Amino acid sequence: MPRRLAVPYVVCALLLARCACAEELFPKPGWQDEPNPFASPDAVVGGEISISGHQYPKSFNYYLDNNSFSAELFGAMYETLLTRHPLTLEHKPWLAERWSISEDKKTFTFWLNKQARWSDGRPVTAEDVQWTFDAIMSPTNLTGVHKVALERFERPDVLDTQTVKFTARQVHWENLDAVGFMAILPKHAYADKDFNKINFEFPVVSGLYRLGEVQEGVFAKLERRADWWAKDAPSSRGVGNFQTLKFKFFAARENALEAFKKGLLDLFPIYTARFWVEETKGEKFKKNWIVKQKVYNYSPVGFQGFAMNARRPPFDDGRVRRAMAHLLDREQINRTLMYDQYFMHRSYYEDLYTRENPCPNENIAFDPAKARALLKEAGWAANPETGLLAKDGRTLRVKFLARGPDTQKYLANYMEVLKDAGIELKIDQKDWASWVKDMDTFNFDMTWAAWGAGLFKDPEPMWLSKEADREGGNNYTGYRNARVDELIEQQKTIFDVERRHAICREIDGIVCRDVPYVLLWNINYTRLLYWNKFGMPRTVLSKYGTEEAAYWLWWLDEDSTADLEDAMKEGKALPPRPAEVRFDDVFKR
Repeated sequence: MPRRLAVPYVVCALLLARCACAEELFPKPGWQDEPNPFASPDAVVGGEISISGHQYPKSFNYYLDNNSFSAELFGAMYETLLTRHPLTLEHKPWLAERWSISEDKKTFTFWLNKQARWSDGRPVTAEDVQWTFDAIMSPTNLTGVHKVALERFERPDVLDTQTVKFTARQVHWENLDAVGFMAILPKHAYADKDFNKINFEFPVVSGLYRLGEVQEGVFAKLERRADWWAKDAPSSRGVGNFQTLKFKFFAARENALEAFKKGLLDLFPIYTARFWVEETKGEKFKKNWIVKQKVYNYSPVGFQGFAMNARRPPFDDGRVRRAMAHLLDREQINRTLMYDQYFMHRSYYEDLYTRENPCPNENIAFDPAKARALLKEAGWAANPETGLLAKDGRTLRVKFLARGPDTQKYLANYMEVLKDAGIELKIDQKDWASWVKDMDTFNFDMTWAAWGAGLFKDPEPMWLSKEADREGGNNYTGYRNARVDELIEQQKTIFDVERRHAICREIDGIVCRDVPYVLLWNINYTRLLYWNKFGMPRTVLSKYGTEEAAYWLWWLDEDSTADLEDAMKEGKALPPRPAEVRFDDVFKR
């Protein structure tokens, strides 16, 4: 299922709240760049790591295809004005060496680092920043969800070659992040091109990696640049150690797993319980040639569910949506297909609740009788000839837009239960690109969607009514609720994180009652399989990172590689690595 990347919005609220003068400048005098606390001094540069890129996307341009793979690829090639300290989450300079925020919290001025260069040697300029903003905001460009936050700004002003000023139309806690974390593109490389066709060729970049060889549908390589402008920065040491990141594409996760076990992939995160339990046996695992490891850290917990398109019947009726939720036996699926590995979702913001502050939302349990009552109340009655429910001459048929062969397995029982209730569900199988195209134009009834999460929640892109009509946006379900709109508007100008998250919990309760998704299940740790040949920090991943952190913090260790080759040749076991790694147990500042 697609995993959407959510940038962790962080302490800009704290930074902005301190603004008491006409203009406050960041970073403060005396600030110095420092090494990444998770990067090992033992890391060496070189070698290749092969990773699954899932299905081949419709575009590598993250602005045109909002998926986690394209975000990772794009983020390796193009940089942002600001970055974050990976431990404290404070804003840090990057393409911009300093920035200021006005007292009214509406004006953001950035002074670019004079050392910042594109891969063709030209400097990164304020005009590049302005052009990137224009490209995202152009009505003709299919940049979807990326327009949401930037719509709060006027077109940026170029003050001089190295200085750009953003003026917000309204105060919003996210404004610094919105402009500070916009990936900047080179105007001179793309200004004369159709932005919607900038998909698989990126001749000029600013980041550590450039796009190397690509075989459509097979693999794509990122190659490390020796001439990266920031290679000598303290925070760059021990980061991005692989010479080549090779992403291989597979139509199905089963195929990717088999490729991994044959040694054709080096790292394989597990999203499927059956793989974790049943497919991690045999000599390679027993002798520790392949490491099986759970990593517990502070990575935010997203959610997944069956999204229902409320823009059209039958899911424009909340009673029908709730009935669909009551007809899914999540607990049985967890027991029979997923080895009781998961907790059941009750929230769209699971990590906003704790033992001390438990989630009050209803657990919509499997209850066919209640579902039938809701459908009857909504006016659906059985057609005596077909046994299917009908209303106003319309039969209750649902098309489930799928993009993976394993969907059938998870839907098999659901389809039978729906049939017993008088609902016909048909699977419409698509590849990734076709699925995205249908989703962008709202051409679906129901689909499976999985979302990442940010540390600080922004409900606007997914739950604001205005976003229901944005093609390529995150409001998949066409969700609209006037009270939620009021609460979203209210939280925009609140810079206290706890107050804002209290509002998000209220939003969460309303959304859960409206049932835009049939919520599914999740875990609160990362499951990794990898060949035992890598060096890595003791934390394995960063404090807030998912498996993508491995691409940036691990390295190919020559001694471990030689030990692995010898062990496999001689049939010997390697020393085990920890089966579980808990961040708080191993990290020492």
